[in-house]
Amino acid sequence: MTDTWVSNIVNDCTVTKKELEVYRQALDKGDTEEKNEFDVVGGMISDLNYSVEWLKRGRRPGNRRGVERQSVYQRTALLDMNLFPSMDLDNGRERPIDDKDKRAMVDILWLLSNRERQCYVLHMSYGMTYAEIAKEIGVTRASVQKFVERAKKKIFEKVS
Repeated sequence: MTDTWVSNIVNDCTVTKKELEVYRQALDKGDTEEKNEFDVVGGMISDLNYSVEWLKRGRRPGNRRGVERQSVYQRTALLDMNLFPSMDLDNGRERPIDDKDKRAMVDILWLLSNRERQCYVLHMSYGMTYAEIAKEIGVTRASVQKFVERAKKKIFEKVS
C-alpha cells in the first residue's frame, strides 16, 4: 500500500519534532536569550505534537465524537482505492491518473451525500446496475436512480 499525503506529513512532522527536541536540549537555560529560545522551541514541539495527534486520529485531540475520524477514513479510502485507474484521452489513448487528479476527484466526490457517493461510485466505477445497487444497500431501484442522477448533476455543476 502506498503512503498517503497524510502519512507523509506525519512522518515529516515526527522527524522535525525530534530535531527540535535535540536542539532544545542543547540550549543553555541560564542565558536569557537561550531561555526565550527554549520556550519558543517548546511551543513549536507542542504544536507539532498536537498536529501529529490530529492527523493520526483523524479528529481534533480531545474530541470524543468519532464522526470526524470516520470521514477521514472514508476520504483516505477513496484516495487509496483504484477507482480511477486511467483517463481516456481524445485520441483513444489512456493515461494513468496521478495523485493530484485523484485528490481533485475525491474533493468533488466529497461534495455528495454519503448515499449519493455510495450509489454513484458503485454505478460508475464498478458498473453495477441500479437494481444491483438497490439490492446491495437495501433501498428501491428508483431511489438509487435519484441518488445517481443527483450526484451526476452536482459533479457536472462543479466541473462546469
